[in-house]
Amino acid sequence: MTTKRIDPHELAGRPCSLAASLQVIGDRWSLPAIREVMLGNHRFRQIARNTGAPTDRLSARLKNLVAAGVLEQRPLPDDPRHHGYYLTGAGQDLVGVVRELLRWGDRWAVTSPPLRMRHRDHELLPRTVCESCGETVDPHDVHPEVTVEGWTLAGPTG
Repeated sequence: MTTKRIDPHELAGRPCSLAASLQVIGDRWSLPAIREVMLGNHRFRQIARNTGAPTDRLSARLKNLVAAGVLEQRPLPDDPRHHGYYLTGAGQDLVGVVRELLRWGDRWAVTSPPLRMRHRDHELLPRTVCESCGETVDPHDVHPEVTVEGWTLAGPTG
């Protein structure tokens, strides 16, 4: 399945993949629904219960995530008469984003972490590694490069 893509030039303001991403997953119930599927909850009722989302809104969000190619519906292994929601390749690529948002929330948004991510027998402490060279990424070594004609880091040139 291919994902529905947005032309960044059609967005208001700076052409930006972040803004385009938020068009797909930026509403209130999308990431919590993705989190639930990531945690192994594939049934609509499980997702609704665990997100607290109103069912009409959740149904619309799940439909949008399927249309965008982030989730797919397929028969449940234990009940092939019913369909569940599963991550596509695009959805799998969001797992790291969800983990980082959980980590950020643990540090800055909640009084104590309600969920911990584990790696084998210990807490997961991720680090970013450059896929091109294999080095651990130091944030001081990362810099943005504008690739859209007519724009600089400060904004539009015209």
